[in-house]
Amino acid sequence: MTTPGPPQQYPPVVLDLGGRAAAQILVGGALAGGIGLLTLGSLMFGGTGGDTTGLVIGSTIGFVFLGIGLLCLLGWRRATRPRHLLFEPEGIRCSDPGGTSWAVHWEELAAVTISRTQERAVQLSDHLTRRTLVRLDLHPADPAFRQRHPEMDALLAAHPQRQVYRYGLGHAADWIPHIERGVRQYRPQLYQGVRDEGFTVGLS
Repeated sequence: MTTPGPPQQYPPVVLDLGGRAAAQILVGGALAGGIGLLTLGSLMFGGTGGDTTGLVIGSTIGFVFLGIGLLCLLGWRRATRPRHLLFEPEGIRCSDPGGTSWAVHWEELAAVTISRTQERAVQLSDHLTRRTLVRLDLHPADPAFRQRHPEMDALLAAHPQRQVYRYGLGHAADWIPHIERGVRQYRPQLYQGVRDEGFTVGLS
């Protein structure tokens, strides 16, 4: 007769939120700032041919993109602070020493879902690129959840139904398999899949 061994212990699934934000801000800020500088530089060297309307429009575009680049630079430290989302044997935890940390036990949840929105970003070259906005949705198991977790109220307000706690992960389609693995290896009965929520259109 074979004696059953101890339960298998899975390592936590850790998502590096700060590292992802750093890469996105670096690329986005550098691109926006570069466009702004190139546009303003072109105007300084007579890129509009003396056309006043073109000068006004070009200056506006240049300063807008340059401002976006500067905002990325000014917000760099806070946006890229070390923070992680962890799926552990006890539950799901957000470690954010410079912001708001929270932790939820598996027993407090009725379901876990992933919602995604396809974002069609219009680029300056007039073609569409598709990116996926991803959110982790936590469905409480009882009405007292909010009283136990007042630190998570901002996540509750972010969901239109106001009964699901939604944690935004940005453009992170490649993280969906990791989230699925993190939930399934500890509480597979809670995971209810990915839910598509249409698309949005934005400027990239």
